[in-house]
Amino acid sequence: MTEGAQRPLRADARRNREKILAAAVRVFAAEGLDAHLERIAKEAGVGSATLYRNFPTREALVEAVYRHEVAQLCDAVPTLLAKAPAFEALRAWTRLFLDYATAKYGMIEALRAIAATGNNPYGNSREMIQVALSALMGACVTAGTIRTDITPTDIAAALEGIALTSARPEQRQQAERLLDLTLDGLKTRP
Repeated sequence: MTEGAQRPLRADARRNREKILAAAVRVFAAEGLDAHLERIAKEAGVGSATLYRNFPTREALVEAVYRHEVAQLCDAVPTLLAKAPAFEALRAWTRLFLDYATAKYGMIEALRAIAATGNNPYGNSREMIQVALSALMGACVTAGTIRTDITPTDIAAALEGIALTSARPEQRQQAERLLDLTLDGLKTRP
């Protein structure tokens, strides 16, 4: 094994890590980032030692949760495109983006604090989201359902703007209306 390389996780260890991340999203959403890590371990059905073996600090857990949310958002693209016409896949993905933005909104102060220490909790999340949007928009262009003069960067900026103004759970209906207005503006016109 090369220096710095990590051994792949055993299947049970990988499952435990996934359970911890899923529980952390739920607990952080319900109780805030100050929630007890033992509560997250209990919710995940693992011991505290398992949680701390995977995430030695709260910051490590917050960063992992954020990166996990980005990966889930981006990994959803092929499934959405396989299950629905391209434009409907794009529509569904923008709703997932709202879910991601709402989760990120709850973690923003912790993410900023992590960034202030010199770490980069965001990694290449912006690039990953651009790739996901490019795939969705490319499928829509191929299907002839959206204009060709809009870039993934344009849509990302619109989504970020909607998220900044309407990311709180109580603003979900407004955010979805804004998404629909944005998506309507993408459609090709006869």
